[in-house]
Amino acid sequence: MPGNTYLLDTNAVVALLQGNQELFEITQSAEWLGLSIISVLEFSGFDKLSEQDHLLLSHLVARVTVINLAHTNTALISSITQLRQSKALKLPDAIILASAAVNQATLVTNDAQLLKFAGSHPQYAARGFQLNP
Repeated sequence: MPGNTYLLDTNAVVALLQGNQELFEITQSAEWLGLSIISVLEFSGFDKLSEQDHLLLSHLVARVTVINLAHTNTALISSITQLRQSKALKLPDAIILASAAVNQATLVTNDAQLLKFAGSHPQYAARGFQLNP
């Protein structure tokens, strides 16, 4: 995918839905925007989500591509497997990072481990963001 393509990690979804201006600008400039089904599940599973939180998530999900886990998506499964075999990442992180890579997207995250991993593996692109003060 050419241009600005991004996949949001769960912490980026939380920050975006809390009004993070930097993430708003990233999403507005994106030619393609995705979420891993893992991020949707993680966010939905947070304790004490309000009806407004669920509504915001459903609006976001309706506007982006959700990358599902299907055994027929051999490129994604292979990428996840390779990441897990390195033993460097937990399964949810491997799924999210592989979802970005397979879709030629930059992972937007505030996860130090994912940023460090992507920084030392050029086939994976990731960028951090600042939390609102």
